[in-house]
Amino acid sequence: MTKKTKNSTLKAILDIILYEHPSTQDEIAEKLGITRRYVTKLLQPLITKGVVKRAYTLDLKKFDEFSEVFEEEKTSREHAGTLYIKEMIKNMANHVCKQLDRSFEALSTYDDELASKALNMDYITNNMHEKVRTSVDMALSMNPSSEFSKTMAFSEVAYDLERIGDHSCQFANFTMKESYEVDSEMLLYLGEMYETAKKMVNYSMDIFLNEKLELKSKVMDYEEKIHALQKKALNCIATQMAEASFDDTERSTYYLSLSRVVKAFERIGDISIEIIDVSREFYENIPRTTTPERFRRNPKLSNLK
Repeated sequence: MTKKTKNSTLKAILDIILYEHPSTQDEIAEKLGITRRYVTKLLQPLITKGVVKRAYTLDLKKFDEFSEVFEEEKTSREHAGTLYIKEMIKNMANHVCKQLDRSFEALSTYDDELASKALNMDYITNNMHEKVRTSVDMALSMNPSSEFSKTMAFSEVAYDLERIGDHSCQFANFTMKESYEVDSEMLLYLGEMYETAKKMVNYSMDIFLNEKLELKSKVMDYEEKIHALQKKALNCIATQMAEASFDDTERSTYYLSLSRVVKAFERIGDISIEIIDVSREFYENIPRTTTPERFRRNPKLSNLK
C-alpha cells in the first residue's frame, strides 16, 4: 500500500471520529470496509501521542503535529483542526451555488420540474448547515479556550450559506406558484442580477476559505452594481403594474412575487458582504460593525470585467 493511500485511509478514519463519534474500532472498520486490525495499526501512533483519545475523540490542538500528513496547505492564522470543517464549508458552498443555478434556470425557463428539484436541494443545504454546526459545537467543547474557538466563524458562514439557499428558493417557488412566466424585459434584469449575485457569493467564499482579502473591493463593486440593477428592475415592475388592469388579481399577485424575487437577489448580495466581514474578523481580528458596508463607502461603480 502506498503512503498516499495509507494517509487517505487515516484521514477517513479521523473524519469518522470527528463527525460520527464512534464507540469502538470495530464501528470505524465497518464504516470504511477495512479490518479492525488495520484501524488499530493506523491509530496507535496517534493514541500514543494523545492526538486520539479513547473512546475516540480528537485533541485538535495536538493534531497540529500531524496535519502535514494530508498535504493540505493552511493559511497563516489557521489551526490545523479547521481543515475538517473548512472542507465541509467548501462542499456546502459548492452545493448552494448549484442550488442557485438550478433555481434561476427554473425561473428563466418556467420549468416546474426543475423548480421542484431546486427546492429538494434546499433540504440538503439545511442538513449540511446542521452538520457544520454540530461539528463546531463538538470542537469547542473539546478545546473551549484554544485558538480553535475561532471556528465559531464557520457556524456563522454555514448559516449565511443556508440563508442564500433559502433566498434561492424564492425563484423556484415563483415558478411553481405563479400563473405567468417572466417577460423578456424583466428577465434581462434578473439575469444580470443572478450573474452578479453568483460572482459575489463565489468571491466572498474565496475570501473566507483562502484568505484572499484583496478581493473585497471587487465584491463591493458588484454590490453597487446589484443595487443599481435592483432599482431598474423595480422600476420596470412598477411601469408594468401601472399598465395592468386593477381587476386582474393574478397579475397583481405576480408582480408582488416578482418584487420578492428581485429582493432575494439583493439579499444574496448583502449576505456575501456579511461573509467578508466574518472573514476579516477571522483572519485580521477586525470587529464587525452593524452599519451596512454600502453606507461606509462612496456609492461609486468601478469598471467590472
